[in-house]
Amino acid sequence: MRVIFWGTRGSLPSPINGHAVRRKIVNALVRGAAANLNTVAKAQAFCERELSFAEASTYGGNSACVQIDTGGPEYLVCDLGSGAREFSISALAKHGSGKPQTYHVLVSHVHWDHIMGFPFFVPAFIPGNRIRLYSCHPKLEQAIRAQNKEPCFPVEFSALASTIEFVPLEPGKAYEIAGATVTGMLQLHGNDSYGYRIEKDGKTVVYTTDSEHKPEDTAEMERAAAFFRDADLVIFDAMYSLAESISVKEDWGHSSNMLGVELCQMAGAKQLCLFHHEPVNDDARIDDILAETIRFEEITRSGVPLKVCAAYDGLVIDV
Repeated sequence: MRVIFWGTRGSLPSPINGHAVRRKIVNALVRGAAANLNTVAKAQAFCERELSFAEASTYGGNSACVQIDTGGPEYLVCDLGSGAREFSISALAKHGSGKPQTYHVLVSHVHWDHIMGFPFFVPAFIPGNRIRLYSCHPKLEQAIRAQNKEPCFPVEFSALASTIEFVPLEPGKAYEIAGATVTGMLQLHGNDSYGYRIEKDGKTVVYTTDSEHKPEDTAEMERAAAFFRDADLVIFDAMYSLAESISVKEDWGHSSNMLGVELCQMAGAKQLCLFHHEPVNDDARIDDILAETIRFEEITRSGVPLKVCAAYDGLVIDV
């Protein structure tokens, strides 16, 4: 499977502003002042070799949307945050607007940052396309229809030209979707959220966002670890620091990078991807969090190393 990230922020979109862009440029100019960067090739090589990811690029600002390419002709996507618009534009560029496509969408829950991209999901406006929206959440259809309705949006849901279906799922039950086996799990989050385990050809991706984990609740930690068991990739809600998640932001429905490591180690997972980044964290802070997480994994490791990365808009991971 191939995993493509189109939106990785939590709570609301948080695009980089002009001041932050200028800081990156100034820092790069100072760092490269003595390097005789008088050609594009030299400048490109300098950025790749000498600058950190945060200095040379950005983690992006779109809210949650992750494509899971299962190798078949139909699309499988997790959540419809603002990144869904970028995904839909890419899909249309690949196939053109004249060839109908089928889009399967797993929705974790109906908080706005995870569905706000649907009114701008271009395939929904094109006749012949088929869009199937799946969720264990009982209010999915209500929330989606309410977005495309006066006074929130000028295009009513009934005006959308594609065929749109709402498919309820039961937690713990396996379903065949877009050539993969999908199983949902209830998660601790305000108004409920659901994670999804996606399996195909012996590979497993776990998409688990907007989920709080309490380390003192042994049974709940073991339940989550069982859901992550032997996963090739766990896309994990690491919105807060450990200190925040167990103090001032306890019961806010999100988790931390450290608990992501602990759960993946318990589960024997192969790779942890930090996801649902706090909107106030800039690129440098996310870089620091990633470095802290890698170091924490190293000092707590008791077996096979756990690979750790941080999601960014445009990241591609093959599993």
